[in-house]
Amino acid sequence: MSGGVDSSVAACLLHEQGYDVVGVFMRLGSHDHGPQGDDSANDACAAKDSRAAQDACAINAHEFSPQTPRTVPLPVQSATPRGDRHRGCCSAEDATDARVVAGKLGIPFYAINFEKDFSKLIDRFADEYAVGRTPNPCVLCNSWLKFGKLRNYADAVGAEYIATGHYARLDWREDGAGMARPILRTARHTEKDQSYFLFGVSTRMLRRTLFPLGDLTKEQVRAHARRLGLAVHDKAESQDICFVPDRNYAAVVRARRPEAFVPGEIRHVDGRVLGRHDGLPQFTIGQRRGVRVAQGTPIYVTGLDASTGTLTVGPREAALTGALRASDVQWLIDRPSGPIRAQVRVRYNHAAAPATVTIDAANGDRSSAGDAIRSGASNGESTRRVDTVTVRFDEPQWAVAPGQAAVFYDGEIVLGGGWIDAAV
Repeated sequence: MSGGVDSSVAACLLHEQGYDVVGVFMRLGSHDHGPQGDDSANDACAAKDSRAAQDACAINAHEFSPQTPRTVPLPVQSATPRGDRHRGCCSAEDATDARVVAGKLGIPFYAINFEKDFSKLIDRFADEYAVGRTPNPCVLCNSWLKFGKLRNYADAVGAEYIATGHYARLDWREDGAGMARPILRTARHTEKDQSYFLFGVSTRMLRRTLFPLGDLTKEQVRAHARRLGLAVHDKAESQDICFVPDRNYAAVVRARRPEAFVPGEIRHVDGRVLGRHDGLPQFTIGQRRGVRVAQGTPIYVTGLDASTGTLTVGPREAALTGALRASDVQWLIDRPSGPIRAQVRVRYNHAAAPATVTIDAANGDRSSAGDAIRSGASNGESTRRVDTVTVRFDEPQWAVAPGQAAVFYDGEIVLGGGWIDAAV
C-alpha cells in the first residue's frame, strides 16, 4: 500500500471479496540527492522521537518477523493535501494515507524499511547513466524488490499472495505437464497498462500474485474510492521515477557518481566536431533538448561512448535502427526453440512494433549481486538461466537506447523481455 488511490482500492476490493488482507507500506527512503533535499515530506523521519517517525521510518527489513509489533498508529487525518507537499512517492504523508485506509478496513498494517535495498537500485541507476546507458529502475524495483525481497515478509506473515495496484492482468493456462501456468496480460485500460514493468517478475512469483485492478479503468478505480469513502479518491498520480520526480536524472547521478561528469566532444555522425558537452549522464538516445549545438536543422543524440566521452548527434533518421541485441532475457512462456514473431516495446511509452526475436546464446547462470538485481533474481532465485536475443524489426524504430527494457508481446500476452545492450 503506497498511500495512492490504486493500491488503496486494490486492498479494499480484496477485502470486500473476502480475502484476509495485510497492508504493507514499503519505506524506500527520502530520495534526497543534493542541497535541495531537505524537503518537509520527510521531516517525520528526521524527528526520531515522533510517532510519525516510528511509522514512516518503519521496521527495518532485516529486523522483521511475524512477532514484530505493528508500527505505532498515526493520528487519523485526511489524505495528503493536493499541494506539492513532497516529491515522488513513499513519503511520510503517503505512509499516513496508507495507514488511514488500512484503519478504515480494520486490517493489519506494517511499514517496512527497505531503504538500504532501494539505495542499491538508485546506485545501479547512477552506474548505468555513468556508462552511457539509459536505465529503467521501475522494472528492477518490481522484479527484485517488490516481488523479490518483499516475498520474505509475505512468507513471514503466512500470506499466500502479494497483491498490488498495478494495471495488468493474469490468466491461467495448462502447460505441457498439466499444471496451471500464469499468463501475464496487458490491462483492459490500455492507456494505464503497466505490464511492461512486470516482465521481470518470475513465473514462480506470478503464481502467488493478484492484480485486482487489471479489468478496471482509472476512472472506475477513482469511482470505487469515492464509493468506499476513501480520502485518497482524488489524490494526484505519481508521474515520474519516484526518486527523481522533477525529472532531473543528472542530479541523481551527479550526487552518487560525480566522477561520471567528464567533458567531452560532441561529434556529428559525419565525423565533424560540433562542440563539447559537460557530461554524458545528461543525455539519452533520441534527445534533442539540451544538446546546445546550432546546425540550422534539428539535431538528435544518436550515440554515447563512455570510453571516449564522445556524444554523437545527427538528423532524426540517424536515431532509427532496424535491430537490437538484448541480454538477461526472461521468458514467461516456454523457452522458444527457434525464432518467434512478436510485438516489441523498447520503452514504456513506445508502441509495440512487429519484429522477429531470435535467441543467440545462453548467458548461463547469474549469481552476483549486480546480476541478480538486473535479472530480477532474489531470495531463492539467485541463479537463473538467461538468454541473449536479437530483435529484428519489420520497420526501423526510433531511439532504441541501451539500458532500457525490450518487452515481447503476442497481442495482450507478455512473452518475456530483456535489457537492451545495443542497436545493431
